Amino acid sequence: MRVEIWSDIACPWCYIGKARFEKGLESFAHRGDVEVVHRSFELDPGHAKGEVGSVTDMLAAKYGRSRQEALAMEEQVASHARAEGLGYLVGDRDHGSTFDIHRLLHLAKARGRQDALLDVVYRANFAEERSVYDTETLVDLAVEAGLDEAETRVLLADEDAFADDVRADEREAAELGATGVPFFVLDRRFGVSGGQPAEVFTQALEQAWQGRALTPVGEDPAGACDADGACEIPQAHTHA
Repeated sequence: MRVEIWSDIACPWCYIGKARFEKGLESFAHRGDVEVVHRSFELDPGHAKGEVGSVTDMLAAKYGRSRQEALAMEEQVASHARAEGLGYLVGDRDHGSTFDIHRLLHLAKARGRQDALLDVVYRANFAEERSVYDTETLVDLAVEAGLDEAETRVLLADEDAFADDVRADEREAAELGATGVPFFVLDRRFGVSGGQPAEVFTQALEQAWQGRALTPVGEDPAGACDADGACEIPQAHTHA
């Protein structure tokens, strides 16, 4: 079985959803027969390269809120991330174009290091507040994930490298009806939207494996970011 995951590094629910999916996959009896492929989806494809600002200011402007209210929104998302054991620092992390990151993820896929690169970039962006929009930082992260430094620098210097692959992923997402991320496609037959709880992913995998149509599972709302960058923030789970 192949599971394709459309996501964007700037999307906190993609960060959370990846962790939840992996927990759900761990509980799936046939997990050794599942191939996971990460696909590109830019929440803000029109964002100019090199224009980097504060995510807090971006959220405040998008939602018409004060900076303090925007930080409170971030804290709500952080509570979901921390519940999954993920680091999440609330503050003025950078926000910019993710196109180069997606191009680099395609190189990483070709070298068998895609999942490793995604993990280190997510961690840098959300848990360490290292700017993933800085070329030198991105090179360091690529090397940390097992990519060759020289090859990484060559790719980042060539704006056409893997650009068609990123655009192809984005066209496929549109053709499949994805309007936000994370978006999970199982064997090109079933789709699951949002950062669902781990048990929902396990059941979806089981149903897809057996060839049954997916049915809604669970009552918890799933966080997701839509194509205009707006992120739904369900209430944090309460654990006994």
